[in-house]
Amino acid sequence: MVTLIVATAMDPASIGPASALLAMPGWHPGPTIQGIPSFVNGEVRLMKHENSIIREDYLDKRWEEGTGEVVDEVIFLSRHTAVSNRPALTVHPIGVPHLRDDEVPPAGGKPGWAAPPNPRIGPWLRILKKIAESHNLTPEFEITLEATHHGPLVHAPTMFLEIGSTEEYWKRQDAAQAIAQLVWEGLGLGGGGDVGNWKRNNDRKIVLLGLGGGHYVPRHMDIVLKEGVWVGHLLSGYTLPMEDPKQSKGAKSTDGIGGTWRQAIKVSFEATNSAFPGGEIIAHLDHKSFKSWQKNAIMGFLAEQNIKVGKPDDFC
Repeated sequence: MVTLIVATAMDPASIGPASALLAMPGWHPGPTIQGIPSFVNGEVRLMKHENSIIREDYLDKRWEEGTGEVVDEVIFLSRHTAVSNRPALTVHPIGVPHLRDDEVPPAGGKPGWAAPPNPRIGPWLRILKKIAESHNLTPEFEITLEATHHGPLVHAPTMFLEIGSTEEYWKRQDAAQAIAQLVWEGLGLGGGGDVGNWKRNNDRKIVLLGLGGGHYVPRHMDIVLKEGVWVGHLLSGYTLPMEDPKQSKGAKSTDGIGGTWRQAIKVSFEATNSAFPGGEIIAHLDHKSFKSWQKNAIMGFLAEQNIKVGKPDDFC
C-alpha cells in the first residue's frame, strides 16, 4: 500500500511544493507511468505530470496497473483561486455530488460523484496551521478548509493541498516550503510517525459530515480545528441546491422540494463512510445558513437515512 502525491509542472503552486519536497532526503527516481515520471521515498510515490491537475483522471488505478502497487491514498498539490485574491493555504476533499447527470462539471469529476475524503484532512489542517505560524505566514495567509468541489476522478481517499490565491502567492517559496513540510511531517518521511492515519486510530470514532455554510465552511472548521476531530465531506450551501415551489415554510414533508440536495448528501455520506471504516459519520449543520424550510427538509431526510445529527461538543 503506497501513498500517491500528484503534482503538475504547469502550476507554480503545485510544482513549487513538489520541488521543495523532492529536495528533502530519501527520494530517488521511480517508474514512468504512461509518460509521467515519478519519484519514490519509502512507501510514498510522487507523480509529476504536465496537464491540468483536475484533468488527469484515475491516476491511482493507472499507478496500480503500471506497478502492481495498491494506492492507499492520494494527495494533490495545487493552486487555489478566489474572488477576494486573499493569500491562503487550504485543505479539502473533492467531488461534485450535487450535479445532475445532464450537467458538465466545470472543473473535472463526474456528476453525482465524490471521492472518499482522505482521513488526514482534519489532522493535517491542524498541523498546517502550526507550520504556517512557525514560518510567519500568518496572519498574511489564511489557513482554511474548503468545501468539497472539483475533480479529478479517483478511487482512493483523496485531498487537495492548495496555495492561493494569485500568481504572486502561487510562486511564494515560503508557502511552498510550508506545504512540503506538511507532507513530510504528515507522512512521517522524516522518521517520525505519520499523522492522521485512521487505521491506527483507537480513540475517537466520530467523523464530521459538514452541511451548509459558505465555501470556506467556517462553522465546521471551528470544530475541526479542535484536537482529535475527524472530518469527511463538507457540503456548502451551493452544493445543496433546494427548490421549493410552494415555499412552504411550515411543511414537514420533503416530497415537494426539488433539487439535487438529497443526492449530494447521500453520495457524500457514503463516500465518507467508505473512507472511515468502523467510524460513526455524524452530520453537523450550519443552522444559520439555512432557511427554516430548508433545515426542516434536511433534518427530515437525515432521519430517513438514519444519519445522526450532532452538536459541536459531540465531535470533540
